[in-house]
Amino acid sequence: MKTFPIGGIHPSDNKEWSKDKAIEVIDLPNEVIVPMIQHIGAPSTPLVQKGDKVLTGQLIGQATGFVSANIHSPISGTVTAVDAFPNGQGQRRIMIAIKREGDEWMEGIDRSTEHKRECTLSAQEIVAKVKDAGIVGLGGAQFPTHVKLAIPDGQKADTLIVNGVECEPYLTSDYRNMLERAEMMLTGIEITMRALGVERAIIGVENNKPDAIAHLNEVIARDSYRGIEVMPLKMRYPQGGEKQLIAAVTGRQVPPPPALPLSVGVVVCNVSSAIAIYEAVQKNKPLIERVVTITGKEIGQTHNFMVRFGTSLDYLLSLSGGLPEGDVKVLNGGPMMGRAIVDTTAPIIKGCSGITILSGKEAARGKESACIKCAKCVSVCPMGLEPYLLSRLARLQKWDMAEEHNTIDCIECGCCSYTCPSNLPLLDYIRIGKQTVMTNIRARAIANKK
Repeated sequence: MKTFPIGGIHPSDNKEWSKDKAIEVIDLPNEVIVPMIQHIGAPSTPLVQKGDKVLTGQLIGQATGFVSANIHSPISGTVTAVDAFPNGQGQRRIMIAIKREGDEWMEGIDRSTEHKRECTLSAQEIVAKVKDAGIVGLGGAQFPTHVKLAIPDGQKADTLIVNGVECEPYLTSDYRNMLERAEMMLTGIEITMRALGVERAIIGVENNKPDAIAHLNEVIARDSYRGIEVMPLKMRYPQGGEKQLIAAVTGRQVPPPPALPLSVGVVVCNVSSAIAIYEAVQKNKPLIERVVTITGKEIGQTHNFMVRFGTSLDYLLSLSGGLPEGDVKVLNGGPMMGRAIVDTTAPIIKGCSGITILSGKEAARGKESACIKCAKCVSVCPMGLEPYLLSRLARLQKWDMAEEHNTIDCIECGCCSYTCPSNLPLLDYIRIGKQTVMTNIRARAIANKK
């Protein structure tokens, strides 16, 4: 069974807490607070003011620049504020607060459950609809999808890889989408293939999801989805990483930046993103909601909720029995790549596939000690880096050397910290180094243009 060639670890997947929980459509919140930055790239520009009336699906944030994404109202009601609000990490960002009044939708959005498969649109028309709908990568990267689908002149893709790996422990939103919304997903894949001009799509799914693999194969055969195959993969973290998935599925190696998957003829799309593409193209529905897993060993009730963006985490926790007593850590995402949430009034955004609640004991870090030169961090790094060195260079603020040793190649998977017997916060320092080096590179580029 295939997997990627170097590094990786095998953490307990802990998916049993939520994998059997069907997708639930929850009651709409009384208020949403919608950030204008829910994607990689330039923030969106607010198009509404305090006091304006908005409809569900209405454009309220305009993309600015090539790498940016539109933002749409997830509810209907009155705009109560356009101001800076704290996000989950306590950073204040421009957001639009809307008080709900009913649930009135923009005209032209098809809310029926009828499945529409036939698509006669051109590639350019598909990309335009995806752009208008504000679709971004829903696997966590939040890269604007229309940019991926717009193949530059002189380049060509031959394969679409669909990421159904969901290797992050605890999270099950993609898994439930594959089980419950397979037809929408597969039609979305067909549409994406049409946009890219490719005849082959491979859905990579780890073998800890045998029922999803069987179900997808059944639907593909039953409904004659040509050119689409399901590839079971060996369970291994971080197989959901773009470069790792490409290597596992095709054997191709994406070169270091600035090379992209397209450099080896591949475009990668998440399974949930494929559903969003289906809804945008076939239903004229912008991206205003997604499935979010609420999970953890200590939380009273686990769920896979269908959540409108801008809904507060507090509201979701109230539907899950609240936070457990005692010390807890709340993560946006899973325990490997998730970020700690310091303010649970913060809104759910496009890139949030799950919220993981860890007890204080689970979240506690071991006591840090000196590096014992065991090189375990090197052996598990899926990018072939030297984490102990990159961490040390960041501690010493030797940014030029960190750049020379390819710190920006780090995918922040956390394998190094997970495996370190000295409990060194390797990834924490590598992130600092990576961010600083990328800032320096951008500053050089700007200076060279002058």
